[in-house]
Amino acid sequence: MKSHLLLLSMVTTIAVAQTPSYPDAAASDPLTLGLMQGFPPAADKTIRFIDGSSLKFPNTRWSFSHIRELVPTARVARDNGTPTKLPYALKDLDGLAFTDMNGAPRTWKEMLALTYTDGVVVMHKGKIVYEKYIGALDTNGQHIAMSVTKSFVGTLAAMLVHEGKLDANAPVIKYLPELKETAYGDATVRQVMDMTIGVRYSENYADPKAEIWAYAAAVGMAPIGLDYKGPRTAYDFLVGLQKEGEHDQAFAYKTVNTEVLAWILRRVSGKNLATLLSERIWQKIGAEQDAYIAVDSIGAEMGGGGLNANLRDFARVGEMMRLGGKFNGQQVVPAAVVADIANGADKAKFAKAGYKLLPNWSYRNMWWVTDYGAYSARGIHGQAIYVDPKNQMVIARFGSHPIAANAAQDPLALPAYRAMAAHLNK
Repeated sequence: MKSHLLLLSMVTTIAVAQTPSYPDAAASDPLTLGLMQGFPPAADKTIRFIDGSSLKFPNTRWSFSHIRELVPTARVARDNGTPTKLPYALKDLDGLAFTDMNGAPRTWKEMLALTYTDGVVVMHKGKIVYEKYIGALDTNGQHIAMSVTKSFVGTLAAMLVHEGKLDANAPVIKYLPELKETAYGDATVRQVMDMTIGVRYSENYADPKAEIWAYAAAVGMAPIGLDYKGPRTAYDFLVGLQKEGEHDQAFAYKTVNTEVLAWILRRVSGKNLATLLSERIWQKIGAEQDAYIAVDSIGAEMGGGGLNANLRDFARVGEMMRLGGKFNGQQVVPAAVVADIANGADKAKFAKAGYKLLPNWSYRNMWWVTDYGAYSARGIHGQAIYVDPKNQMVIARFGSHPIAANAAQDPLALPAYRAMAAHLNK
C-alpha cells in the first residue's frame, strides 16, 4: 500500500466529522461494538496500527486506551513506594445543569456523552468528588493524552529556566546548532515555549497535505508504506522546517515547537524525556502507575503528544499545580513556575490566532490560560487537565471524540467546568 494512502487513514478520524453520520457515544462504545474482544478477535473487529485502523473512528474509542499495545513506548517510572492517597467525597453530579455556548440547556452527564468522554475525575478541595470510566477505559487503564503532553514539556523547561540551567532568552541555536538553517535559526527559547514561532507547518488535521501528517509519520504515530522515503525521526523532520512569517508576532499552535523544546531539554539535561518526567514529576507526585510515552524509530519520545497515563495520576498532577506546585509533602514544581503559568502571557498575541471560543485567553509555557483564573493542559479528541485554583477544583478528562479539534467540545465542556466549579463552591 502506498505510504500516502496509509497517512490518509489518519485523516479519517477527522474527515468523518464533516458529516453527521458517525454514531453517538453509546453506539460507538468499543465494548458494545465488540472491538478487540475474543482470542483472537473477529477479523472485522480487529484493530491494528500498521493498516491505519487504530486511527479510524470508532476504533479510536478502543485504541486511545491501548496505545502501548500498538506502538513502541518508553516507560515513565513511578516511585516504588505507596501511591499518594486521594481521599473521596463522592457526590451525585450527573444532573448538574448548565447552558452551553449555543444557549442550549445541558446536564453534566449529557456533556460527557456528547463529548465522547472515556473517563473523568473531578477533585474539589483535595478530594475526588466525581469519577467515571466509560468504554475501553477503567480505573487501572491508561489513555493517550495527546497534546496534554506539551504542558509537561513546557513545565519541565520552565523548571530548568527557574534553576538557571536553561536561558529562556537565549537563541535556540545556542543549544541546537543543528537548527541554524531552519525556521529556528533566529528564534529564542522563550518564543518556542510560548509558541510565537514563524514556521511553515500546518496543524490543520482536516487537510491530508498538512505537515502534521508528515510529522506523525516521522515520529512513528502514523503507519508508513514500504516505499516511504521521508524522515523517520523527530530530529530528521525538525531540521527540514523553514521559516514563514516573523517570530514573536502572534501565537501559532504548532506541535513541532514542542518537539524542538523536547530536544533542547534532552541536550541541556543529558537525559531523555521519559527520565526527566519520571524524576522531576512522576516519582514525586506519588503516582499509582507508571506512565509511558510513544517513541520514534530510534527511541526519541514524542514530546508533542505521546504521553499515556492513568486518569487519577493526571488528577494528582492537576492537584499539585493547584497547590502551587507542592504535593506529596514536597515542592514538586517551583511555586514561581506555577505562578508564571497561571499569570499567562500576551493576550493580544493569542487573539491573533483567532480562537473565537477562547476570548482573552493566552498561552504560557505550553499551558492554555483563561481570563478567569483557571488554566489547562489540552489535547485533541478531548484530553484535559483543568486547574481552577480560585475555586479549588481540578478536572482530569480523557476522550475519543471523532473530531480532533477542541472547538468541537469547548462549547459544551468549558461551560460545564465553570458550572461544576460554581456548584461545588455553593
